[in-house]
Amino acid sequence: MAQEVAVSETDTGVSTDWRHWQTTWDRQQESYLPDREERFRVMLDSVEALVGPAPRVLDLACGTGSVSDRLLRRFPKATGTGIDLDPALLTIARGYFAADSRVEFVRADLRDPRWRDELPHRAYDAVLTSTALHWLRTDELRTLYGQLAGVVREGGILLNADHMPDGATPRINEAVDAFHRARREREKAAGVQDWADWWAMAAADPVLAEPVAERFRVIGDPRAGDHSDGDVQSAAWHAEALRAAGFAEARTVWASPSDAMVLALR
Repeated sequence: MAQEVAVSETDTGVSTDWRHWQTTWDRQQESYLPDREERFRVMLDSVEALVGPAPRVLDLACGTGSVSDRLLRRFPKATGTGIDLDPALLTIARGYFAADSRVEFVRADLRDPRWRDELPHRAYDAVLTSTALHWLRTDELRTLYGQLAGVVREGGILLNADHMPDGATPRINEAVDAFHRARREREKAAGVQDWADWWAMAAADPVLAEPVAERFRVIGDPRAGDHSDGDVQSAAWHAEALRAAGFAEARTVWASPSDAMVLALR
């Protein structure tokens, strides 16, 4: 596949097109999650219903800031903090939102007990995360949920949309996985960029080359295979774990055959 490199010459040297990187990231993610925009809509509907149209939001494991982008477009009075470990994705997020004072980005490892020290605020109206926490092992996620109970204000919410297969339905799960694999193979054959392709393109960009190389050293090289060594649990497990962590209520508010979104109220 031909590689697009979004660079241009300026008076100060080489620059890159941050909108290009945000757009291509979204396209690549949609090849794995064709209902991605639907889950974002339900996520933001839940935010408006429970904490209103001007929330302070923590975009957890934010990547390039896809959740923050949709949040700020829908709620102009919202403010946010994005947090992630990945230096390459944070570089894109900071570039893309450079002119927007409503959101800031910090780098931290959610497995570090002190990660909350990096946050600019002690409490948030909502914590939002999408397709990210499957990076964590089960014990790490339980610990994180307990920490997040101290980050979400009383009456605030947490929304986690992720891979949440139900272990009680193995034949359904197998059929759904096979269906999605076949669809992605067809799309790749038609030239749609996948996870490994996107990272190869980012590594070739002069502006992103250094943070991408750091990403490969710290987190791993996505071109080498599967990008996650964490665990996946059912939506019911997530709801139970959130209640055990200190949230008053938790339940599924959206689901597809393979993914789900759990809403927890503090």
